[in-house]
Amino acid sequence: MSSIGVTEPRDGDLADRPSRGPAAVRAAGDLASRLARAALRQPGLSLAVIVLAVIALAALFPELLTSYNPIRGQGGARLKPPSAEHWFGTDQMGRDLFTRVVYGTRQSLKAVVLAVGIGMLVGCGIGLAAGYVGRWVDDILMRLMDVLLSVPMLLISLAIINALGFGMVNIAIAVGIGSVAGFARVTRSQVLKIRSGAFVEATLFAGTSRLTVLRRHIIPNALGPVVVLATLELGWAILSVSALSFLGFGPPPPTPEWGLLVAGGRDYMTAAWWLTTMPGLVILATVLAANRVAQSLSGREMSAS
Repeated sequence: MSSIGVTEPRDGDLADRPSRGPAAVRAAGDLASRLARAALRQPGLSLAVIVLAVIALAALFPELLTSYNPIRGQGGARLKPPSAEHWFGTDQMGRDLFTRVVYGTRQSLKAVVLAVGIGMLVGCGIGLAAGYVGRWVDDILMRLMDVLLSVPMLLISLAIINALGFGMVNIAIAVGIGSVAGFARVTRSQVLKIRSGAFVEATLFAGTSRLTVLRRHIIPNALGPVVVLATLELGWAILSVSALSFLGFGPPPPTPEWGLLVAGGRDYMTAAWWLTTMPGLVILATVLAANRVAQSLSGREMSAS
């Protein structure tokens, strides 16, 4: 993440340069353009981007990828192995497993995006306050984050779910809260580094308000590593959401969802291995693709591009 540098404004840009849009959008757009250039040179990265694009397509338009119904099955097609007709095989109810995985993508990714969004929003707010205000505010907030980091994230998520109840939204909230500390510490470290920069001191000396400096200079420069961390957190959030759903905290059957699909195939592992293997491979491929993209965003190849 350290390769995402701080962009110092020129002399004429210190105070009155107009904003070019929300800082998060600008940071994400800049990283996306770098990622596109790097993907053209690296086949592995290109494959990861393609995998994530297919996953996004399945979440947004599942009907484009399959014509089967994810809920209703065919009595004569129970526990059929993978074939040209049923790519992932069928389950004990005769339902096409590929279709259920495709339609389950929306359930899983909605919870994952919500979880990362909660962690990023709350964590960045805490990190900004701690790094920019400093003094006792920094001490109190960072000690709270230390306590949060000292407890395993899955244990935190389980405690929150027990308090809120079952369901994908509550799973997303629980997983998001578990990731707050990581976002807070990364944001704080970036704010501290940028705040001590010469261009920030010059801007303040020119009479610009601290709020304007925060909005125009510190936040845009600090968000690069945070967006990279959010990409990396996607993989962890997919595993966490799937694990909690696997344990029975997610939606009830017959709702298609990745973790629930893996859990539903446990009783048929000897007779129908594909019921757990195929959804598990999709989860694995998605996590590896997200981690590869995050690695590229934070690696030297991005800074070189």
